[in-house]
Amino acid sequence: MQQQWTKEAILEIYNKPLMELLYEAATVHRKYHNPLEVQISTLLSIKTGGCPEDCGYCPQAARYHTDIETNDLMSVSQVKAQALRAKSNGSSRLCMGAAWRNIQNNDEFDQVLEMVKTVNELEMEVCCTLGMMTEDQANRLADAGLYAYNHNLDSSEEHYKEIISTREYGDRLKTIDNANKAGISVCSGGIIGMGESDADRCSMLEILANMSPQPKSVPINALVAVEGTPLEEQEPVPIWDMARMVATTRIVIPKAVVRLSAGRTDMSDEGQALCYMAGASSIFAGDKLLTTPNPDISEDKKLFKILGLQPKAPFVDGDQPVSNDRYKECMSTKGNVKWNRPGHKIERNEAAKARAKVARKGA
Repeated sequence: MQQQWTKEAILEIYNKPLMELLYEAATVHRKYHNPLEVQISTLLSIKTGGCPEDCGYCPQAARYHTDIETNDLMSVSQVKAQALRAKSNGSSRLCMGAAWRNIQNNDEFDQVLEMVKTVNELEMEVCCTLGMMTEDQANRLADAGLYAYNHNLDSSEEHYKEIISTREYGDRLKTIDNANKAGISVCSGGIIGMGESDADRCSMLEILANMSPQPKSVPINALVAVEGTPLEEQEPVPIWDMARMVATTRIVIPKAVVRLSAGRTDMSDEGQALCYMAGASSIFAGDKLLTTPNPDISEDKKLFKILGLQPKAPFVDGDQPVSNDRYKECMSTKGNVKWNRPGHKIERNEAAKARAKVARKGA
């Protein structure tokens, strides 16, 4: 029977003396995982920029002025070429991200379905992060061969309202539920360093840990403060906070792959090694995570050699999906769901939006 967690119990773990916390997390990690294996994943932005949301951390939000290069949806052949490159560099999973609020039933979604089928046939785990998703859309992605769907909670439900005003927390939970119903592996985590409290961090973990089933993978991101976004002045996350968050996640969601995600460029090799000891068992490789910097794959390979780590093979934690032509049924014909908008305004986000308007006028 799955253990039920309270925020208070998770906080008690999070606040343990660091050496005790790391030892406990490492013990749990070795019980459920090979500590010398780390999954290498590649995150590919298949459609960059122009997102209508107001997420305070995101340089892809159209309302902020961040100077990122926007791109239309990539072609299937472009994605296949990038997938083959990633595979040759040791990646066993390709995660495709599009700067969408939610999936629309249109030609672009049909194109993404073809991408999923194509990458699955390369014997790589295929993950997508496409925004909010209906049950029908989840089923079509599963039929195309999708292995995992990423939809992060970002933070606690309380702090979420201070970061995003254009999406409801409940809709994020619905999307995760829709992925589960379709038999898709759920990837869901969050970002630390957005001004949240330790209690907020543990509240997010409480929600994830009490999901049934628990997420198969949990990304832990450190905020990368991008100029032009509302959170541009946030201080970098201390490595000790990352280690605590990774270790606590490992203990309360023991079977999940804990992903050491955004923010690795600010971590020393020693800091990353500490996170591996605490239970991190996956990284994103490549020079970018969507639009933010990431360590070069050659640097990751050097560190793996020093630490004696090996890349994890694909489909160790689940069978490879079998693509079938059901994903082609009713292509681009079903109506689109109208997702909720909370309606409140976040002063910091509105100020960044106003600055962006001034910057664009002066350009």
